[in-house]
Formats: sequence, C-alpha cells, structure tokens
Amino acid sequence: MAINEILVIAMLASFVLLLFSGFPVAWVLGGVAVLFTGLGWLADSYLDALTGLDYGTLGLAVGRVFAVMDNWVLVAVPLFILMGQTLERAGVAEGMMDSLQQLFGRVRGGLAIAVTLIGVILAAATGIVGASVTLLGVLALPLMLRQGYNPSLAVGTVAGAGCLGILIPPSIMLVIMGDQLSLPVGDLFMGAVLPGLLLAGLYVLYILYRGWREPDAAPLPAGESGIDLTLLVRLLRDLLPAALLILGVLGSIFAGIATVTEAAGVGAAGALLLALLKGRLDRATLRDILDQSLLTSSYIMAILVAATVFSLVLRELGGDELIASSFAGLDLSPYWLLAVMLLVVFLLGFVLDWIEITLIVLPLLAPVVAGLDLAVPGYGVVENPALVWFALLVAIALQTSFLTPPVGFALFYLKGVCPPSVHAADLYRGVLPFILLQLLALLLVAVFPSLVTWLPAVTYAP
Repeated sequence: MAINEILVIAMLASFVLLLFSGFPVAWVLGGVAVLFTGLGWLADSYLDALTGLDYGTLGLAVGRVFAVMDNWVLVAVPLFILMGQTLERAGVAEGMMDSLQQLFGRVRGGLAIAVTLIGVILAAATGIVGASVTLLGVLALPLMLRQGYNPSLAVGTVAGAGCLGILIPPSIMLVIMGDQLSLPVGDLFMGAVLPGLLLAGLYVLYILYRGWREPDAAPLPAGESGIDLTLLVRLLRDLLPAALLILGVLGSIFAGIATVTEAAGVGAAGALLLALLKGRLDRATLRDILDQSLLTSSYIMAILVAATVFSLVLRELGGDELIASSFAGLDLSPYWLLAVMLLVVFLLGFVLDWIEITLIVLPLLAPVVAGLDLAVPGYGVVENPALVWFALLVAIALQTSFLTPPVGFALFYLKGVCPPSVHAADLYRGVLPFILLQLLALLLVAVFPSLVTWLPAVTYAP
C-alpha cells in the first residue's frame, strides 16, 4: 500500500475517532488537516516519499478559505437562519395549531395531520431540523398527549414532521449542497418539492390508516367542532402571512426574479416585519434572535472553512482517486454502486451531522456518481441531472438516519423536550413506521428519478 493511501485512511480514521473526544467539529477538521500536512512533509523529507504535501498546501488552503468567504451563494445561509429564527419567535406555529386541528377536528388523527402540515410549513420557514423538531415537540406533543393520543404515535408524528426541514426548500443543506457540487440551487430547491410533498403525503395516509385501525390511538377531540366562516377567517389570518412570505421567497427563486441570496434577504426582512406586526419583536427579542442566528451561522461557517481545508489536504493525498477506485473495485452495476453509497451516507448519519457529510463525504462521492452510466432524464434543461438526483437521494437518506435509533439526531432533540411520561421505548416504537415511510419514499425517488428532475425541467424550460 502506497504512503498516500495509508495517510488517507489514517486521516479519515483520525477524524472519526476525534469526533468522540468532545472537541468542536471545526477544530477537529482543521487540526487533522494541518497535522497530516505536517506528516506528509516529514514523510517527503525523511522517507523520500512523494505525498505532495508541504507548506504550499497550507498556502493553497488559505486561498480556498478566502474563496469560501467570497462566495455570494453562501450569504444565503445566515439570512435563511435569521428568517427561521424570527418566524419561530413570531409564534407562526402556535395560531395555526389550533385552527388546523379544528379544520380536521372530525377526522381521527386530525391533530396529527395538523402537526404534519405545520411541519411542512416550518420546514419551508426554518430549514433546520433541530429547530422544527424542538418547536413541534414543545407546542404539539403536550396537546396530543392531553387529547389521549398514543404516545408512540404522538412522538413519531412530531419527529417525522420535524425532519422534513432537511428536505423541503429553502433547506440550508440544499444551499450548501449546491455550492459543494457546483449545481444551481434553484434546481435543487425545485427538485426537492415533489419528494418533500410525497413524504408528507405518506405521513398523512399513515395517520389516517392508524386512526381507522386503532381509534383509541388517535381519538377525536372532546366537544363538537365544525367548519364555519369564523374558523376559515382565523385560519387565513394565522396561515396566510407565513405562506405568502414563503411563497414570495421560493417563488422569486423559481421564477428567476431573484437569486437565492437576494430571496433570502427578502425573506429575513419579511420575517422581521411579520414579527413586528404581530407584536413579538421588542428589543430583547430582537437581540436574542440575532444572537441565536449568529451562533448558528458561525457554527456552520466555521465547519465550512475547516472542511474546505480538510478536503483540500485529502484530495492532495489522492483521497478522491482512492475512493473512486475502491467503488470501481466492487465490480457492481451502477445502481448497486449507488445503493452502496447511499448506505454509507445512511450509516455516517448516525455519527456525523449533515454539515460534515455534505462538506466532506458528498464532494468525494460526486465524481464517482458523475462517472456512472445513470439514465436520469434532464429533459434538455436540468444541468447534471444525475448529480441533482443523487443530492436529493442523499438528503432523504440523511433524513432517515436522523430518525433511526439509537443515535438519530432528531431523537435526541425530541427527547430533550418530551414530558416525563414519554419513555425512550415510546420514541423508538413511534419513529419506526415513519422510518419505513421514508425508506419507501427513497425507493420511489430512486426508481422514478423524474420525481426530482421533471419539475425543474418544466419550470426552467425556455
């Protein structure tokens, strides 16, 4: 085995092991990159190896860091985070919860359906899984338990609906994926619409089926409720402002009126205006919103900078060629290779956050996917349709891993806000049906790639 291959394997292993040390991920990524640059230089100097690593590598890394900071697409990340934080503090979900429950009040599982629909709206508003899961857990879970819902169904619904934030645009993960894979973010956003709605639809069908099969698991609310003009007016009042804001942000991107960064700026400003009009934006709240947005943005950008240096060193060592040759050596058909890559992403989702996977693993797998003979229709409009399709498959696979026990990230978020009466066993039983639904959605998107590429092709056709 060549010295470069040994260093690549040791570098990846060191990164994974040091993650369990408790050090911040950005420090681990940057530190491992600098350490192995030094090891490569020592190997060249004293072992007559030809690793290609020296002080010039760190000089290249500095140039890459400046390129990251000069990337206008990434400016959308803190702006979308600010938009999500503001809408969360503006109480967008609180009013909708009661109105949607009354709208579906005569349907068994109506409250769970309302939670799922609010999860879709929060996904489009926040784009962050942790924020959606935590907010739904705080608002909806106690209400569902008081109404007599089976604890497993209640926590499963909240966890599944909260995880939609990773997929439904304007997902922050899709913005970073577009940057890392050099894909138009608009194609990723538009390509994620049908898979996201498909997944939400499967959730609703399951809830209706569960309510029909087990009436005690999803009881009707006490008292009579019906649809009247007052309810519709209240629903429009609660739903319309956030819906118009989200529609304006996504619609301006899809219509080509604004870039992703410009639309993110409008979304952040609109969210602040909405919070002000609702009387939820005093000086202390604004300070808290800005503090939380700054902390989240700094966390993501620090990892992005460190991952850029890590990826540069790994590629200088030939890490991408090693991974490509490893997959080629499996002697599998293109679609089985794709299945193996998705399984790797799924397993990594247990120990790595989506940020590390998107910044480190995805760029290493992208050249392998580009070299496969995959019949993905682009309809003459979508650029690199196979990569767009693969990126959305990775997003669904990560969403599934976030729900899978025992180390799914969404389970940790939800467990932190669960009432004491909800046990870990309830969590694990509750998410299992939603994991199966996500796997079904992943299979459908894999078998029918047009679910991803058709909508952007129709939208952007000349």
